[in-house]
Amino acid sequence: MKQFEIRATTEADVPVILDLIRELAEYERAPDEVVTNEAELRVVLFGPQRSAEVLLALDEGKPVGFAVYFFSFSTWLGRPGLYLEDLFVRPAARGKGYGRALLEHLARIAHERGCGRMEWSVLDWNEPAIQFYKKLGAEPKSEWTVFRLTQEGIAKLAASAS
Repeated sequence: MKQFEIRATTEADVPVILDLIRELAEYERAPDEVVTNEAELRVVLFGPQRSAEVLLALDEGKPVGFAVYFFSFSTWLGRPGLYLEDLFVRPAARGKGYGRALLEHLARIAHERGCGRMEWSVLDWNEPAIQFYKKLGAEPKSEWTVFRLTQEGIAKLAASAS
């Protein structure tokens, strides 16, 4: 019988997390955009000011997927929200319930921490993911447009304030 597990990561999992990040970037057609390394991940995931948390999906002790998330805040709800930054299941393991199990685990965390919502973004072309999320009851928010400042843009804006 197969052994399936969802668990929070530890610092020892950093190499696996980085491998999954790179595999996700390949899937999302942006392999050259991964610039982080193990040392940086250790600081942001396990240092004194953690920026995010990671769950691993394991099958017979082998990593098959992960979820990277952090907490946001809704001023209108006056409650925290759980933001899912990345959800990835290795292609060979898809269709076996790992993605759903990761989302169910995240929903339990959000519920336990009093979150008013869970949110995430999905690439427009990723129709399998869109259908998967809709099947779970998630609704696309088409009235919102995502904006982004890159590190260079942040530096430029910050410098203009002085």
